[in-house]
Amino acid sequence: MSASATPRPRRFLPTGALNGTIRVPGDKSISHRSIMLGALALGETRVTGLLEGEDVMSTAAAMRAMGAKIVKTDDGEWIINGVGVGGLLQPETALDMGNSGTSTRLLMGLVASHGITATFVGDASLSKRPMGRVIDPLSTMGADFTSVEGRLPLTMRGASPAVPITYRLPMASAQVKSAVLLAGLNTPGITTVIEPVPTRDHSERMLRGFGANLTVDVDEEGTRTIQIHGPAELKGQTIVVPGDPSSAAFFIVAALTVPGSDVLIENVGLNPTRAGIVTVLRQMGGSIEEVNPREVGGEPVADLRVRHSQLHGIEVDPEIVPSMVDEFPVLFVAAAQAKGRTVTTGLEELRVKESDRITVMRVALELAGANVTETEDGLIIDGTGGAPLPGTSGAHHVATHLDHRIAMSMAIAGLNSMNGVAIDDTSPIATSFPNFEALLASLVAR
Repeated sequence: MSASATPRPRRFLPTGALNGTIRVPGDKSISHRSIMLGALALGETRVTGLLEGEDVMSTAAAMRAMGAKIVKTDDGEWIINGVGVGGLLQPETALDMGNSGTSTRLLMGLVASHGITATFVGDASLSKRPMGRVIDPLSTMGADFTSVEGRLPLTMRGASPAVPITYRLPMASAQVKSAVLLAGLNTPGITTVIEPVPTRDHSERMLRGFGANLTVDVDEEGTRTIQIHGPAELKGQTIVVPGDPSSAAFFIVAALTVPGSDVLIENVGLNPTRAGIVTVLRQMGGSIEEVNPREVGGEPVADLRVRHSQLHGIEVDPEIVPSMVDEFPVLFVAAAQAKGRTVTTGLEELRVKESDRITVMRVALELAGANVTETEDGLIIDGTGGAPLPGTSGAHHVATHLDHRIAMSMAIAGLNSMNGVAIDDTSPIATSFPNFEALLASLVAR
């Protein structure tokens, strides 16, 4: 896994204009869920466009360990033969989640309502991340956990039958919502999740697509009540995974901030619960045009033409945070080169990601010469007005803390800097975007 590999430092240098057409890897959230639900379905599931990063491969390995058959064909399609809901087998060894918090939390939900015991382990970064927010509702459903302060390594014993619950999310979290809904698949009765603030809805869309009896009601205040009836019977599906908007975000910001750039990013998923970064960058003055909008596998998709723009600072509405929580590190890079001040609030969730992304990005941007102030729940950034950042000097390297999004965000910062930006390790990028550097090079080469 990337976290244990020999560090691969690199200085990302100013490139000149970025031009050309690229296609980013498949959406990570949809890739995880297609593997999991395919492994629980009866019959065959066929997936094209699957993200083949380390995180998704951790999910695939875990589902294989619990009985599913998952193979990749010579033409790149993935074929999954599932065990059926309730059919998960006892894994013979610990499930290695690598760096993937999504794999861990969602798989805990799956195991919670099966009569098996599983131990979850991960790399140094994942082992620092709290799992208590998932442990709490799953314990109420009957699962039992052994861990130190709710962190990995963690052993859980599923309950069969589990107890259906009504759970109101104390914070906006698609992972917690999904874990409870996945546990509800094999729980007799109706499991209910109440979501005061909408989060990404890939689980709801895909559960319905596989045949689960799932309903969503929205009240006048926007609170969503999601109910799943169990035990469910899922049927194999054919899935086309759209491009990951979180991966596209790096190239959107690169094209907006590097003078003379004009980039077409094909096949980008624009699910409204995920596309907040596009909304915010447009509010900042970014030229992002949707070309050939369409629907693929129940998800809205378009090609995005992005051209260099003079960005201006804004106050980012905290209500949009759930739809772009993973994109804030690269938004901070855009803000550092905008005209005026950008203020972000409501970002407490960023402190418990692969790293404390508020502090780590503040330190990284300051090292590159940006004017940044850290607050309890966000950053305040005074931009350069479009002028290049100074970049990192001498032997100073940005510390990525094994966080793939920090590494890629600061790589983008280096493209429009005077001295480039050196980062201590590019190997974590492989967890979500194995061909990031190659795609970047292809745009520079043009």
